[in-house]
Amino acid sequence: QVQLVESGGDSVQPGGSLRLSCAASTFIADFYAFGWFRQAPGKEREGISCISSADGSTHYADSVKGRFIISRDSAKNTVYLQMNNLNPEDAGEYYCAAAAPHGTLALRGLERGLELYEYDYWGQGTQVIVSS
Repeated sequence: QVQLVESGGDSVQPGGSLRLSCAASTFIADFYAFGWFRQAPGKEREGISCISSADGSTHYADSVKGRFIISRDSAKNTVYLQMNNLNPEDAGEYYCAAAAPHGTLALRGLERGLELYEYDYWGQGTQVIVSS
C-alpha cells in the first residue's frame, strides 16, 4: 500500500522560510509525478507545484513562482518543497500527492499537474502557519 508522509510544517513569521518533505513508502520512480497542494481554512485545495519523477521537470502556481522550489531525492524516496519569503496567504494545510505511472496525469501530461483530481495517492498533510 502506498503511503505518503508529509513533515516540516511549522509556524513562521512573514518573510521566513520552511522546507516541507514528503516521504514515499516506495520508490519515487514508481510514480509519474508528485504534487504539492495547500488548503487554507474555508477555501478549496489548490495546486502549488508538481515535479516529474522521470526528468525532474516542474510547474508552479503563479502565486509561488520565484519563491517556492520543488525537488526530489530518489535515494531517499522523498520530495521536497522549499518555501521562501512566506506571507500570510501561504498559510494552510499542505498536502503531498502522487500520480500513478499509467494514470490520468501520465496520459494528459505534467501540464495538468496542478489539478488535484489527476492524483491517485495523498498524504495526511502538514500545517503551515505564517503570522507575526
